[in-house]
Amino acid sequence: MFRFARCASSSAAILFCAVCLAQQPSSQSSSSAAGFSTDGRTIPDEVAAAEAAIGSSDWKTAEAKLDPWLVSHPNDARALFDAGYVADAQNRLDDAAGLYQRAVAADPKSFEARLSLGLLLARQGKPDEARPELAEATQLDPGDAGPDLKARAWRALAQIDRGTSPEQASSDLIEALKLSAETVDDTLLAADLAEKSGQLGAAEAAYRRVLAKDPKSAAADSGLAHVLIVRKEYPEAETLLRGALSQIPNDPTLTAQLATVLAAQDKAEALPLLEKLHSAHPADAAITHMLAVVRADAGDYAGSDLLDMHLLADNPDDAGLMVDHGQNLLHEGEVAQAFAAFDKASKIDPASAEAWSGLAFAASRTNHPDVTLHALTMRSKYAAEIPATLFLWATAYDSLHQKEQAAAYYHRFLDAAGGKLPNQEWQARQRLQVLGK
Repeated sequence: MFRFARCASSSAAILFCAVCLAQQPSSQSSSSAAGFSTDGRTIPDEVAAAEAAIGSSDWKTAEAKLDPWLVSHPNDARALFDAGYVADAQNRLDDAAGLYQRAVAADPKSFEARLSLGLLLARQGKPDEARPELAEATQLDPGDAGPDLKARAWRALAQIDRGTSPEQASSDLIEALKLSAETVDDTLLAADLAEKSGQLGAAEAAYRRVLAKDPKSAAADSGLAHVLIVRKEYPEAETLLRGALSQIPNDPTLTAQLATVLAAQDKAEALPLLEKLHSAHPADAAITHMLAVVRADAGDYAGSDLLDMHLLADNPDDAGLMVDHGQNLLHEGEVAQAFAAFDKASKIDPASAEAWSGLAFAASRTNHPDVTLHALTMRSKYAAEIPATLFLWATAYDSLHQKEQAAAYYHRFLDAAGGKLPNQEWQARQRLQVLGK
């Protein structure tokens, strides 16, 4: 007799885990004795026959046995689980979830039903519903199903927790490793969790362990590249990514990372690489945004803004995109429109220093010194002053004929600029002479 738990290795591929708890029942006539479960309870002939059919992936026969049985025995936890498994195997996920839930209600201590329900809900993108089922499964006795399936529950919990609590996910993974040997996926998860916790050294070591075993692991190459990019070790990241792409040409993640590295090094190759990547993946918002940034860096502000406007059509309340739009408008000489874009960005995200900086500059260009001062005051709550903002303070006060404040900021600007902004420094000195300060 077989018992089953279903799992998924990815959203596209579904695997089945079958664990033998006892001998598979042989065919029996209607007059033969019923089978027995491992706890000594008899297994009705209909259920035993259904499980034999399940062992052969004969779903129609299994359903033909289980459906009438469940009509007359609606609280048979074992049969409910079997029926859920059959529905699961045929990708009737809502039916499967309902049957697993009924199995859990009939027998709350059923490890297999809890595990299968939790894994199914996780596959359906319902982590909040999946987590309590999986957590409960980790506290139950898996019986002859063995520690490997219990480890699966811990690993599933780690995947759910990785986005919200890296520390909890690490604890989940440790529990899984107490029950079964470490896998490559475990090492990759540990690396990701270490990176999320700011432990870049540990993350790098884990990624390199994977690559030592599997030099063609795209996930490890990408993870290690990300660590190197965070550290701004761009030449090493470039070498790594070029090597990885020689083995996996046109991989979108690796290609996007290489484009990022090239752009960070001001290499012209970044733009055509991103143009090609965007052509292959026009609906990918992250790639589109990267291309918009690189186009702007290359001076193609109109081309950059076309992409920004496309992204804003789907995300009108994205303050960062609105700031990028405003910057492009400034470069194109559309100052009034830029003013409106920055103003909107500052309302969407009042904590955006970039939005306030843009608004201060646009207000200065449109002769609204009062707005400039307000924007600079707001910006100062979230970011330190730089020479450019000090100059804006000075010119805004100067426009409002507040001489003492203007002179003070002109002096602060000159001290901070240090010869790096010659045009503005010349203007500051001229104004200080006029102000007599």
